[in-house]
Amino acid sequence: MPSKTAVQIFSSEASSEAPFYITAVQAVGRSRRTLKDGDTFAVLDSYGDIIATPGAPNGLFYQDTRYLSRLELLINEKRPLLLGSHIRDDNSALVVDLTNPDLILDQHVVLEKDTVHILRTTFLWRETAYQRFGLRNYAAQKIDLRLSILFENDFADLFEVRGSHRERRGIATTKLRGDDQVLMNYLGLDAKIRNTTLTFDPPPDRLTRGVAVYDLHLAPGEMRPIFLTAGCDQTKTRPLQFLGGFRAARRSMRAATRDRTSVQTSNEQFNEMLCQSAADLAMLMTDTPQGSYPYAGIPWYSTTFGRDGLITALQMLWWSPDVARGVLQCLAAYQAKTTDPLADSEPGKILHERRRGEMAALREVPFGLYYGSVDSTPLFVLLSGLYAERTGDEAAVAALWPAIEAALNWIDGPGDPDGDGFIEYKRATEQGLANQGWKDSHDAIFHADGQLAEGNIALAEVQGYVYAAKRSVAGVAHRLGRDALALRLDHEATLLAERFEAAFWCPEIETYAVALDGAKNPCRVRTSNAGQVLFSGIAGSDRAACVAAGLMQSRFFSGWGIRTLARGEPRYNPMSYHNGSVWPHDNALIALGFARYEHKRSIETLFEGLFSAATYMDLRRLPELFCGFKRQRGYGSTLYPVACMPQAWASATPFTLLEASLGLEFDPFNGEIRLRNPRLPAFLDEVILRNLQLGQSSVDVRVRRRNDTVFLDTSQTNGDIRVSIVLTR
Repeated sequence: MPSKTAVQIFSSEASSEAPFYITAVQAVGRSRRTLKDGDTFAVLDSYGDIIATPGAPNGLFYQDTRYLSRLELLINEKRPLLLGSHIRDDNSALVVDLTNPDLILDQHVVLEKDTVHILRTTFLWRETAYQRFGLRNYAAQKIDLRLSILFENDFADLFEVRGSHRERRGIATTKLRGDDQVLMNYLGLDAKIRNTTLTFDPPPDRLTRGVAVYDLHLAPGEMRPIFLTAGCDQTKTRPLQFLGGFRAARRSMRAATRDRTSVQTSNEQFNEMLCQSAADLAMLMTDTPQGSYPYAGIPWYSTTFGRDGLITALQMLWWSPDVARGVLQCLAAYQAKTTDPLADSEPGKILHERRRGEMAALREVPFGLYYGSVDSTPLFVLLSGLYAERTGDEAAVAALWPAIEAALNWIDGPGDPDGDGFIEYKRATEQGLANQGWKDSHDAIFHADGQLAEGNIALAEVQGYVYAAKRSVAGVAHRLGRDALALRLDHEATLLAERFEAAFWCPEIETYAVALDGAKNPCRVRTSNAGQVLFSGIAGSDRAACVAAGLMQSRFFSGWGIRTLARGEPRYNPMSYHNGSVWPHDNALIALGFARYEHKRSIETLFEGLFSAATYMDLRRLPELFCGFKRQRGYGSTLYPVACMPQAWASATPFTLLEASLGLEFDPFNGEIRLRNPRLPAFLDEVILRNLQLGQSSVDVRVRRRNDTVFLDTSQTNGDIRVSIVLTR
């Protein structure tokens, strides 16, 4: 008798279970180009236009609201032809080369294509978007040309752009102000007035509430510039002149990155990847009253995210430790002081997300100040300890100490509601995030039969974060003279490691359960979370070796990177957000875990896979995530349709992979930098680190590979600093 096969179909349940699902309703048309400055960002197409369509993130945004939904250039009512489009290497501007199409009147070509060159330049500075149209006539005779700039705005909240529906909205008006300005106002339901001011220079020949028209008469060889600014909530002052604004923006960008460590290698493609990553991180950095903070990503996450900022700062710690100080100080300022179920807030918790749009103000979404993250709080404590270990700046950590103690009290108190020693989460209301680890899709945590985990959920990697946090901050406590606390934290970390091994290890799948559900039943599913367990150091060496070997098998390793979920597990889908895709930052933390347990050859394989994936991607830029399809010879990696690009922790990934490969260790108390069992992947013969800093000292380091051996040279030493290779295998 033939056997019967049971088939389970798992619904995405996007409408009911995932209210903050990001919709993708149509194919991407023109390539997207992104710019950012402070709390302002723009998503334009390759023409430099903004044409907002359903499901697309195009627009000029400020503080989670779209301030311009259309900005389109036409030549004699026709779209121009695209010659070229690129973002400057430092992300300071979008430069687009356009030309006129054939212009036909009464079936006759009255202006041949490629006659007029239009150089369109866009940049952002101080809540204002600047555009310059430089038109030059290459014809041998005078020409007449009509240039039209079409504009409009919907003042859509970012969550509306992402797909949320609103029953009611505020009141929008548009009016002319003189012959060169248009003022678009929006009175929101939150009683806040938002406005966009368009300024044209010179004044157009005709200006309405939706179009500016220039009737141009260009002599042979004549060049005519036209300037446009779009100011967000900038009604009282006129913007800077184009060149003045551009110089100011470039100066600010250079000043922010002047003293950082730079990296140069023997591989030009990898150099391009590093330069793009560094430029993206510089663009995502945002000044706050407490210091510089890396916003998470564009377009959906251009704001303060706790987990993203903490992990990005951790990834950048070896080459730009000042970022960690800004992140810690900013998050300490927003640390929860009260209990608020809608915000998933409890005293001591560290922020998950901050939003400043209309929907957040009205609490139509809970993310004004939202704390629904189980890992931000232990990561805050961990980064505090790692920052002190990296820099020796214990004065800064001492100033943070009340916030650190409050975070520890939450970890051992409300964060562990049943007192079993494991930190857990469960959203306080149905409006909150169902899953509150980094895999926060509603369907990311489930059992071996595919059923979603329920109740208070304890994630594997989060227990590791707590373990590493207590170990790290114990050292700081000891140096600050808090010996009793240091001993207690060390003891608690030891007990946690013992409980963790007993509760989470699953011998039948040779890895750690992704989580324990509310009934303390392990979710026996092979996931990349176990790799982040290695990053924390909570795993025993034998089990770490077993996990590492499993992660490099084909069910996990696609050839491009380690998937979030192993092929063959229920809910596996290489096109999903968290159940089979490849996340660069996840792989970066796994690489640090491999380094901790001396699995350096696995790092080389992982490093090569992610580097090769980036070589197929636009600008050699690693996105937030990409699909987990198997690597095939002659084909590139497959992009995920609504991934953020750039995304901070993805941008930091190439630097983290270098850190893991080189085994970088910093000892500011003894003035030493050590490379523990360093290796380089086959595509790198040489790496030069310039201005590698330790306290007030710095050094240039050159690492060369010859077969499997690494050699070290130093030069340009400033101050008392020593660099050495340590071989322990």
